Amino acid sequence: MRKQLAAGPYLIWMIGFTVIPLILIVYYGLTDASGAFTLNNVLAIMQPTRMNALFRSLKLSLICTAICLLLAYPLAMILKKMSHGGRSGLLIFIFILPMWMNFLLRTMAWQVILSRTGLINTLLSVLGLPPAKLINTNGAIVFGMVYNYLPFMVLPLYNVMVKISDDVIEAAHDLGAGWLQTFVHIILPLSVPGIISGITMVFVPALTTFVISDVLGGGMILLIGNVIEQEFTFTANWNLGSGLSLILMIFILISMFLIAKYDKEGNGTAF
Repeated sequence: MRKQLAAGPYLIWMIGFTVIPLILIVYYGLTDASGAFTLNNVLAIMQPTRMNALFRSLKLSLICTAICLLLAYPLAMILKKMSHGGRSGLLIFIFILPMWMNFLLRTMAWQVILSRTGLINTLLSVLGLPPAKLINTNGAIVFGMVYNYLPFMVLPLYNVMVKISDDVIEAAHDLGAGWLQTFVHIILPLSVPGIISGITMVFVPALTTFVISDVLGGGMILLIGNVIEQEFTFTANWNLGSGLSLILMIFILISMFLIAKYDKEGNGTAF
């Protein structure tokens, strides 16, 4: 009974700030201004501009997720090796440290660095090279996504790999397995929960973001998050904005299904 009472504040918080808002989104998304049931708000995604924004969001999110995975996987393996001497804590702290700073401020800092008169172009001019167009491009948006979401890929992978016993790896070597065979048949399969969790934790926020594209894209590159944000803030069409949000909820449900299937014990998310 004490445990149930202790969970009371959490349940109240979840109901007030998660369950009720979701119910409101579903209600507004499936009704019109008069409150009548309609699917027009969801089907509005078929409009060319919105469809292009969705496909662009999917493409950039997939690129961001792939880059984060390629960067995070070897880093997680290095952190696992360093954990034996207790030296991994500092590196993990360095990765978590930027997350203590406001998300918007971190992104705006890169806006200054990537601008035409920013640090990178200043260095290029010193070297006698022409300035590069870095800001207000798809590349700048992907860069901002990778910078902000890379820790969400590193931590689940590290959390899984640190639980892989060295005895298992040594046993594989004793049986004649090379480094590549050990990686393919032991390390990679055992790290699948962390991979799935990391992919989910990077792909979903990258798909739904609108701040990064606003700041580093200059408002000229519309993602589906920007389209939804405009429906809520500029046109005040909550019904249409909610209907488009339901489309993104499909991808969130798919990610939840993948985590439930491949990370049943929560090894990749318990960090």
